[in-house]
Amino acid sequence: MLIREIRMQDAENLLILIKEVERTSAFMLMEPGEREMTLEQQQKRIEIMDKQNNSTIFVAEENGKLIGYLFVMGGSTKRTKHSAYLVIGILQEHRGKGIGTKLFEHVTTWASNHDISRLELTVVTENESGVALYKRSGFDIEGTKRNSLMINDRAYDEYYMSKLL
Repeated sequence: MLIREIRMQDAENLLILIKEVERTSAFMLMEPGEREMTLEQQQKRIEIMDKQNNSTIFVAEENGKLIGYLFVMGGSTKRTKHSAYLVIGILQEHRGKGIGTKLFEHVTTWASNHDISRLELTVVTENESGVALYKRSGFDIEGTKRNSLMINDRAYDEYYMSKLL
């Protein structure tokens, strides 16, 4: 398995990967079928992130197929440029195999080389495997975002988590 930064030619496969992760994950922000991003929009997103020193997308690739991603979205103001918000997704059949750990190792090294001293994310409190992964990767719970998401007509809380570098 290879962890690397996104390339423009990955745009279509990344879009397919994101939609599959959302289809098979109970705790993603968007529900299955809700994302309406076009290939052109995905390409533009990659292009914009590529121009920002504090943003990138990492992908996990196995046998030429994308199996996971980690979006790194750096702050856009002078006061937040040191901070990046993370979003991770891994294909269901590849979860629990250390891919998330490897993605977080890569982003930590990358962040240190890009003047980022704070990584942050949110996670549904009941997503036990996600919370465990983030804690193993050095993230701490900072607080709880109450009734943050409505999933199948039920309110869920999210943890705010961060890692200081």
